[in-house]
Amino acid sequence: MIVEATTPTRIDLSGGTLDLYPLYLFLEGGVTNNAAIDLYSQVRIETRDDPEVYLKSIDTGAELRAPSADALPVDQELSLVARVVKFYAPKTGVNVTTNNAPPHGSGLGASSSLLIALTGALDKINGTNMDPYLFVEYGANLEAQVIGIPTGKQDYPAALYGGVNAIHFGVEGWKRDPLLPEEEKLREFEDRIVLTFTGETHFSGTNNWNMLKRFIDDAPGSRESMGRIAETAVKMRDALKAFDLDEFARLLAEEWESRKRLAEGVTTPQIDKMVQAARSAGALASKICGAGGGGCMITFVGEGKREAVEAALEASGAQIMPFKIAREGLTVKQI
Repeated sequence: MIVEATTPTRIDLSGGTLDLYPLYLFLEGGVTNNAAIDLYSQVRIETRDDPEVYLKSIDTGAELRAPSADALPVDQELSLVARVVKFYAPKTGVNVTTNNAPPHGSGLGASSSLLIALTGALDKINGTNMDPYLFVEYGANLEAQVIGIPTGKQDYPAALYGGVNAIHFGVEGWKRDPLLPEEEKLREFEDRIVLTFTGETHFSGTNNWNMLKRFIDDAPGSRESMGRIAETAVKMRDALKAFDLDEFARLLAEEWESRKRLAEGVTTPQIDKMVQAARSAGALASKICGAGGGGCMITFVGEGKREAVEAALEASGAQIMPFKIAREGLTVKQI
């Protein structure tokens, strides 16, 4: 039996970090807005006639073998894939091949996207027909075990469902609020966004943990900045529902200014240089994807300014990453 699964990654628009348990509880709930994009994570699983498990990552070149799923080590390279395969424990041996399109440290949620693709493929292999809500709950717990610090949940619904979404987090868990369902508006929205790679990799988990710790410790300005981010995210959800792109741009800039105050290292001199170059060429707002410190950046451009902004960003050292918003999420097929 051969199963292939594909999931989109995402660009986060506002409210990142608010998906981090238990931060959203301290804030009486939180909203994160993001958009799934067509830089995909891919998984292929082939069942074997023996109990052996073979894992291979195309993008990193890493490989791992074990005599069975239960014997998979979870403290080596490919630890996330190993943990997921071990947890879902296929009844036979398997060959698992994975591939992530985004560059390492992109801030596009690639590891979470891969986790959802792998979960969907294993669900098909096992014939369990799990509730997709559990893909997210189990996935967040498994990823937290790998990175050793709390992890957020906004990446998983984007991978599962695609599109542009507001994701609400609260006492009862999470729920998805789809935004921009009309194709014409979706095309206009994506045409105004430039995605670039800054050339500086980052680790979102560490930045998110620093932000959470500063909030708990009541570090100067941390709670006020996080409160502003929460307010901005709600306003942005409403702006997208109303398709008010001028207001969206204003809120994107507002989000970035608040985020820079959350912790040291959210921005860098190189990122500041890129943001300024884009603004001078006609960009309305920019922000780093994920928790900051590097990775990818989104830039929202004024009408008719895309080419000029892209040229300015490239001149400042950024790498343009063409994309489209993914209209669908997880797809699983049996070959």
